[in-house]
Parts: sequence; structure tokens; C-alpha cells
Amino acid sequence: MTAKQKAAVVAIIGRPNVGKSTMFNRLARGGKAIVDSESGVTRDRHYCHAEWNGRQFYLMDTGGYVPDSSHGYEAAIREQVELGITEADVVLFLADVQTGVTDTDVQLARMFLNRGIPFILAVNKVDNDQRELEIGEFYALGLGDPVAVSATGGRNIGELLDLIVAHLPDTGRLALPPDEIQLAIIGKPNVGKSSLVNALVGEERMIVTPEAGTTRDSTDTPYRFQKRNLNLIDTAGLRRRTRVRENIEFYANLRTQHAITRCDVAILLIEPQPRLTAQDISILQKAVALKKGVGIAVNKWDLVEKTTGTLAEFKRSIYEQLPTLTFIPIDFISALSRQRIHQLMQRVLQIEAARELSLETRQLAEVLEPVIAATPPPAQKGKYITFDRIYQHRIKPTVFRFITRHPDLVATGWQRFIERKIRAAFDFTGVPLRLEFLNVRQERERK
Repeated sequence: MTAKQKAAVVAIIGRPNVGKSTMFNRLARGGKAIVDSESGVTRDRHYCHAEWNGRQFYLMDTGGYVPDSSHGYEAAIREQVELGITEADVVLFLADVQTGVTDTDVQLARMFLNRGIPFILAVNKVDNDQRELEIGEFYALGLGDPVAVSATGGRNIGELLDLIVAHLPDTGRLALPPDEIQLAIIGKPNVGKSSLVNALVGEERMIVTPEAGTTRDSTDTPYRFQKRNLNLIDTAGLRRRTRVRENIEFYANLRTQHAITRCDVAILLIEPQPRLTAQDISILQKAVALKKGVGIAVNKWDLVEKTTGTLAEFKRSIYEQLPTLTFIPIDFISALSRQRIHQLMQRVLQIEAARELSLETRQLAEVLEPVIAATPPPAQKGKYITFDRIYQHRIKPTVFRFITRHPDLVATGWQRFIERKIRAAFDFTGVPLRLEFLNVRQERERK
């Protein structure tokens, strides 16, 4: 699919516990949404890319629709579902053969009919032929022929996907560009991750409440900034292991780890406290170990009383706690007032550009040859260390190779010295670098 082509949005709508997230996982073939027996696990709209028979589309999971409830979360979920219906090009209305037609199903059916949105009625949990005989009552919804499916067992999923593709418009509203930047917004609960996503996209895409941990699953939101397409991954709030009480929280932590694994750039969102928590440092180290682009954003900076040196002092305090990670940039924002949020997106583009930076061997030689001549690696065991070649091996992750007869004798301190010289000469802001010291045989084996 070219950058100019579009992909439609297919929203999965239904009551709590009809199997929407299980269906999402089945159609997405990726297991991205949290599935649990407790109702209300999916609270936000959750996007992913899907494809069937050459047609690509966005698949959207939504929370369980509960009409006329004053409970805070259920009311917020209802609003999210209604927004999801507005955004969708096709609605997959999921019902449950085990409970039969309910008043909520009837209310949802009327909503679809009144809005004139293309829809497909699928009756879930039809795990055998006997169950398939029970779907006749769903004709009473007035939505045409129901499709008997089982999200868990995979029954009739191919037929359902055929129907979805048949209902897709020629063009939708969201692009699936090949150069999309995967941006994970990570951090502890209640630091403002969902508020930041909402501020960027300009709508209440994520549920925001004062209670920590509102976002349990990681959610994907397409976003375009300065002619670049991004996918905003708003992760579930990170929690210390000792505080993970529910299965849902356990899976949410796993999803956060997975979000870091699949992202290009990870932005750690923190509150304006001068001391990072052990968890903040740990998650930064994980992102760096996975060679992701990394940045730190200090949220709620508008609430801090400032003097001339407040910002510089805050940065100094953070870097003192991250002595080997000073290449990570720190930005100061307010998601609520939208202060400097576009500057943060500029930073994301800068980090991604640095991840794509490819240096010619000549450029490296011009910088490193004088440095190595003036400060060669210290001799080890009576052996002097010289280099036959130095070159950039790859990008994403950024890897430099130093070919020498004695790779095991290159001191760690000297390796860090050379990395600092590379960073001083070239803009690798927010990008972890890997320096590989190999002999000719090792280089040949790793080709």
C-alpha cells in the first residue's frame, strides 16, 4: 500500500463480555488486547493494522457498552464507544449466543440503524452446530442475517473477514504509510500519558480520570505531524511488581513491555520530581538495551515554581542519576495546557532522524583517526591494539564495527571514550549506540 492510499476503520462494538477483545485478537492475529473474565477491561479505543485478501484496514476494539449508567467508568466507556462509532467506516456488532438478545443489544441496534453506518452482526461463542441453530432470535434486531462465529475457536472467522472486506469503502480516513513512526508513551500511572495523546490528537481519544491506572491496555492512535505519520502507543501505567494484584494489571505490565519492544521511539513521561524512581530508571534501561530511540518528557511543568536556574538544575539532577544515559534528551511540557507538546514531537522526529543516520566510512575516519592517534587504546598484556577498519555496520539499531586483532583487549573505559567522541561529532540524540570490536574471523561469521 502506498502512502497515498487509505485504510478504512472497522470498529468492534458490543456489550461487556461478549468477546470483543478476543475477536480483536483473532482478527488482528497479534493478541494485542488484554482478555480477562472481568467486565470493563477494555476501556479505551484500541487500534491495530489488519489485512485480509490484500485489503488493509484499521481494526478498533472498544469497551463494553453499558447504557444509562452513572458509574464513572461505564459512562466514560459509553462515550468512547459512541465516538468510536462516529469514527468507524464499518461497525462489527458482536452479540453473545449464550445470553441471547438483551435490551442493550436492542439499543445498540437502533443506534446503528439511525446513524446509517454499514454494519455486520456477528453472534459470538457459537462453538458447535447446536449453538448455530440458536442464532435465529437475533433476526429480531432488524440488522439482517447474523453471522455465527467463535472468536475463541476460530469458527467462521474467514467468512467474517470476507464480509468485512466486502463492506469496506474504497477509501477511508486513515493512512497506513510505510514510514510510520511507532511512538510508545511510557511511564508510571497517572503521569498524564493519556492526556498527552488527547492533547496531540485534539480530542478525548483516551479516557482521563484522576484515578491512577485508568488505561490498563496499551492503545494505538494514528497521528500525523509535519508530514510524518506516527502511531501513538499509550501504554498501561507501569506498576511495581509488588503492587500487581490483579491478572489484568499483570497483563498490562506485559503489554507495556511489549509496547517498548515494538516501538521505534519511547518517551518516558515523568512528573516534575527531581528524583527518578527505580522503575523509571529500569524502564529506560530496557528501552536502551533494546536499542530504541529514547527521550524523557517532564509533564506538568507549568505547575512548578521557577527561577532562572530551575530547568538547568532539574536536568543536572536527572543526569546525575543516569550517568551513562546522558544522550537521552529531556523536554518540559504540560499535556493539560498543551505547552511545548509540539516541541516534544519535534524531538521525536529528531530522534527518529538520528536512528536513520548512516555515516560513510570516510566521515568516521576523519573524526576518529586523529582521536585514536592521539589517544590509542591502552596496551594489554604487552600487546598494542590497532584497527584495520572502522565503519558503520547498520542503522536501527545503530552499530559501529572496529576490526582489530585483539578485540577482547579493548578496555571498556576506552570504548566509552570513543562513543563520546562519535556523539560529539554527529547528532545521535536519543539513540543508543552499539560498538562492536571484532577480529576478521568474527566479522566474517556475523555478516
